[in-house]
Amino acid sequence: MQRYFVQAEQLTAHAVEITGEDAHHISHVMRLKPEDRIIVSNGLNREAIAEIREVQKGLVIADIVEELAMDQEPSVDIWIFQSLPKGDKMETVIQKGTELGATRFVPFQSSRTIVQYDSKKEAKRLERWRKIAKEAAEQAHRGIVPEVAALCSWKEMLEMIGQADSALFCYEKERDGGLKKVLELAKERSLESSRKPVIAVIVGPEGGFTEEETAQAEHAGCYLITLGKRILRTETAAMAAAACILYEFDEIGGS
Repeated sequence: MQRYFVQAEQLTAHAVEITGEDAHHISHVMRLKPEDRIIVSNGLNREAIAEIREVQKGLVIADIVEELAMDQEPSVDIWIFQSLPKGDKMETVIQKGTELGATRFVPFQSSRTIVQYDSKKEAKRLERWRKIAKEAAEQAHRGIVPEVAALCSWKEMLEMIGQADSALFCYEKERDGGLKKVLELAKERSLESSRKPVIAVIVGPEGGFTEEETAQAEHAGCYLITLGKRILRTETAAMAAAACILYEFDEIGGS
């Protein structure tokens, strides 16, 4: 069944009203009709199977027929801090990261970031990134739509990672940074806490991080980690790290 995220006020106890692009998608792309069923979620604490009652221009009304358990989300929050890459690579990071289970994406500028900030394009670009996150979350049957933050500075990024329980700094020159040991420690700490752990992954641009940035990140509390002997593309590194985190927390491959 096709899945759609709606605002909390659109989803009542017995029915849901879907408008805008999602209504168009239901009627014109999927060509669904009355009695067809869809899955709806408010992205917070409720999702359900709904049976379409009416299909109007710009509006779809469906009746709730079954409440569903929200158990798709990982037992760990993964925040991906990505130095803004060239072209449409950020879109790939957001799409694939959402499919894997990341909960937050924060693009930032670093010394070797090639893409220049353009305030006129920023709002439009952010809107597109958030739309990609929503569509990927629907496709992957996520319980939430990951947050996509606005582009921030290097200094702001270092301040934000302080909110995470562990911060993994992907550095291609690092040889001793044992990712497995860091994740084992993070998992051990999570078992002692009643809340979901937050692990941040920090990835550099095409040219990597400078030694000065690496020292600053380490001073800010980051763990310098290696993702192996091969040099990964910037859009690949976060996905590799996220997969490792999910594996260590028994979210991939079983317990």
